[in-house]
Amino acid sequence: MIKAFTLARLTGVLLLVSLVLGGCAAMPENNPRSYSSAVTETDATRLGTSYREEAEKHPGQSGFVLLGDGLDAFVARAALATAADRSIDLQYYLFHDDLVGTLLTYKLLQAADRGVRVRVLLDDMDMSGKGQMLVTLDAHPNIEIRLFNPFNRSVPRALQFLTRFGTVTRRMHNKSFTVDNQVTVVGGRNIGDEYFDANMNLAFGDLDVLAVGPVVQEVSDSFDDYWNHELAYPVSSFLKGELKLTDLQGVRAWAVEFWNEQKNSAYLTALRHSPLAKALREKQTSFMWGSAEAVYDSPDKLTHGIEHTEFHLTPKLAPYVKSMQKEFIVLSAYFVPGREGVAFFEALQDRGVQVRILTNSLASNDVPIVHAGYARYRKALLRAGVELYEVSSIKPKSDKHTITGSSRASLHAKSYVFDRKYAFIGSLNLDPRSDKENTEIGLMIDSSKMAGFMGEAFDKQIGQVAYQLRLNQAGDIEWVDRKGGQEIIYRVEPNTSFFTRLWVGLARLLPIESQL
Repeated sequence: MIKAFTLARLTGVLLLVSLVLGGCAAMPENNPRSYSSAVTETDATRLGTSYREEAEKHPGQSGFVLLGDGLDAFVARAALATAADRSIDLQYYLFHDDLVGTLLTYKLLQAADRGVRVRVLLDDMDMSGKGQMLVTLDAHPNIEIRLFNPFNRSVPRALQFLTRFGTVTRRMHNKSFTVDNQVTVVGGRNIGDEYFDANMNLAFGDLDVLAVGPVVQEVSDSFDDYWNHELAYPVSSFLKGELKLTDLQGVRAWAVEFWNEQKNSAYLTALRHSPLAKALREKQTSFMWGSAEAVYDSPDKLTHGIEHTEFHLTPKLAPYVKSMQKEFIVLSAYFVPGREGVAFFEALQDRGVQVRILTNSLASNDVPIVHAGYARYRKALLRAGVELYEVSSIKPKSDKHTITGSSRASLHAKSYVFDRKYAFIGSLNLDPRSDKENTEIGLMIDSSKMAGFMGEAFDKQIGQVAYQLRLNQAGDIEWVDRKGGQEIIYRVEPNTSFFTRLWVGLARLLPIESQL
């Protein structure tokens, strides 16, 4: 009996050791990895000539179109892919194989078939089980796909979150779509139905910005930094040997068939009738002009400890923060300020800068555990005088095109307005993960017209899409809903169950804030 027990324990120990050693298995060499950079001398392309006359009226400036509506956001990407003559560079954290993902893949294949160079850089978080398609598309002579910070394919992913903690837990969260080095789209959207109003059961309100002008080259420089980094693995070498190459012509035929099946669908019909589609057809795209810079984390952030802030994006925002005198508007889907952030907002309030924050409520948050990291700081923020709003989980009955970017009330945007003079639009949430762990990108835009427009939209629509939080006389939080000219007060998290609140309350006790 004792021998059997000892043998069982020994077997368990050996199994554990083998799993740990397997989890620590070395990644393959990332060679050969060819260097490439953004295509230049593209002024004569269709996109290069499209906006030239208007751009010449704004020398040295860039032009911007806000993409708050999900349909417009997909139309922009599809139209740019259709118009591409020389190159398409896209960089995303998530790329789903759903309706939107398949439609965009079709557009990329079309571009590659007419000779456009397509570079696709994806974080590996969403690529489990998709290697076959990646390898097949990568076999196209004009398409190259790389995975950033990939998981070891010989070890279960779940185990790597333990054995490679601090490595695979740090991800490339950047999002950009650049065509012919002439036009770029940067913002908060990944590629998937829920980001582009194509999923009726799950939708994220988000915000992108389409840009032309000098700032596009800065986004291209960022892409090249990541594309040529040691953590960017070509799928042709990384997945070779594990997957058999399927027929590219078969994939092409499948994509064409899928497009033909969908061309009269409700979604593609809605795309054709979106405001941006109409403006593009009539050549009436209206730009807001101003100076801008692309600000982003260096890819070296993921190969160095979090204390190496010289590789971080957030210090680059310091000059804009210091210049603020009146107001700071924050839209952040995942908002975990921490003690340091609370002190930061208190200091802004003390010097006369009104802080106004919109984030998700517990009911609208798609990652409830993040809400646990945020909730513990609400009272301190309210005591400091911060205006705090949480997105309602109820579909607004008024204008569809709200500041959340969608008729569904779930915020995914990451944008900030500084004194209605500067606007930041990108992938950066105000939480420890965006600040210290992941890499991010955004455009900092110096345009009173754009920043003022975003501020006015906040003023006009905040009462339609969100609860305002306040402290009652007992020091407890109340949620105030002012829709329809009435004031309804909630004293617990609105539209949530007792068990959801209990689970989040218990999660607040866990020491996981740095990973949120």
